[in-house]
Amino acid sequence: MIYFESNFNTNGKKGSIEVICGSMFSGKTEELIRRLKRAKFAKQRVEIFKPAIDTRYSDGEVVSHDHNSIVSTPVDSSGNILLLTGDVDVVGIDEAQFFDEGIVEVCNQLAKNGFRVIVAGLDMDFRGVPFGPMPALMAIADDVTKEHAVCVRCGSPAYVSHRLVADSHQVLLGEKTEYEPICRHCFEAEKNKQAETAKEKQ
Repeated sequence: MIYFESNFNTNGKKGSIEVICGSMFSGKTEELIRRLKRAKFAKQRVEIFKPAIDTRYSDGEVVSHDHNSIVSTPVDSSGNILLLTGDVDVVGIDEAQFFDEGIVEVCNQLAKNGFRVIVAGLDMDFRGVPFGPMPALMAIADDVTKEHAVCVRCGSPAYVSHRLVADSHQVLLGEKTEYEPICRHCFEAEKNKQAETAKEKQ
């Protein structure tokens, strides 16, 4: 679906939810920033939020891996987004997978209130498991865009963000030294390799 900013700049605002998902290094945040800046060019009022825990590039900005950025408001919980959303037309939310499950109802409420909501986040964690509230957000979205990085091992479209360091926690902030985008085939091959290594150690 193609969204035109003119659709969201009327007296009778129609709310909607757009979700941008994919693996790390796929351009999710880049696309989020592009849509938000486009809305600003259309003279729309924009507000952007991100999880306070994400301080990889900046405390107060949403920054893509290519270092494009836009000013944002860090928040500790999804409920704060409703409290802090002012008189705007478009609400952007980055790294939605790090928010609590309440982010789903927050986005629903914003859309009901007439806001255009644009959400970006990882659809799966490093194990290939659906990540946090992302599946529910994708289910309620008016439009879902899945971005793909390139598998660093074979060049196919990437499927998951493979973790390169030994850490079993679901949330581990990192970049190219901690993660690599790989395709489904290479991911399954890596899992089989790790399983064989674990057997040999027993």
